[in-house]
Amino acid sequence: MNIVEPHPKFSGVYYVKQVNTTKLATKNLTPGKSVYGERLVNFKSEEFRIWSPYRSKLSAAILSGLNKLPVVPGSTVLYLGAASGTTVSHISDIVLDRGMIYAVEFAPHVSRSLVVLARSRKNIAPIVADARKPDMYSHFVNTVDVLYQDIAQPFQSEIVVKNAEFYAKNNSYILLAIKARSIDVTKDPKSIYKNEIKYLIDHGIEILEQINLDPLEKDHIMILAKYK
Repeated sequence: MNIVEPHPKFSGVYYVKQVNTTKLATKNLTPGKSVYGERLVNFKSEEFRIWSPYRSKLSAAILSGLNKLPVVPGSTVLYLGAASGTTVSHISDIVLDRGMIYAVEFAPHVSRSLVVLARSRKNIAPIVADARKPDMYSHFVNTVDVLYQDIAQPFQSEIVVKNAEFYAKNNSYILLAIKARSIDVTKDPKSIYKNEIKYLIDHGIEILEQINLDPLEKDHIMILAKYK
């Protein structure tokens, strides 16, 4: 039997408890529809989607000890590196219909799934664009509460800073999933993290948390920061 309980700190996030396991979940904004094959759980006439930490770095960060989740009901989020929309869909569940996610993805073949997802979730605006050129989607995006970046390529912090300068409000939050092996496979991940964090600090971004995602996501950390 499943028991679903709200997360003690994060609005819109839940725990699904069974006899021997506890899994993270979000309440399904589109009941009856699975996005990426995740299990759907019914509890007290409501439906929840299991949020896999092996498919979503944000889920991995929460389970690895993230202390603050700036994504809340009503948030406006700029998501860079949206891919097919796995994590985007769970953020969609959290921000609800009064929130909005501008989901930027560069690869056209991956973006097709994102566009299909947005047809049933009106709080997702898919944008096929290069996140390295934030001016290219300025006619779609206004200022946002949260900037989320998960792009597997070098210069991750530089991309964050460029987009923050365009779209972040004062005191907007940044969630940055850094994949060390995408930046430089020859260097120690700790050295890469240090350099990326230094770049953020040098550009006026305050680091709030640094969460190591191993072993759920090897050679990854999640940075929570604030733009001022």
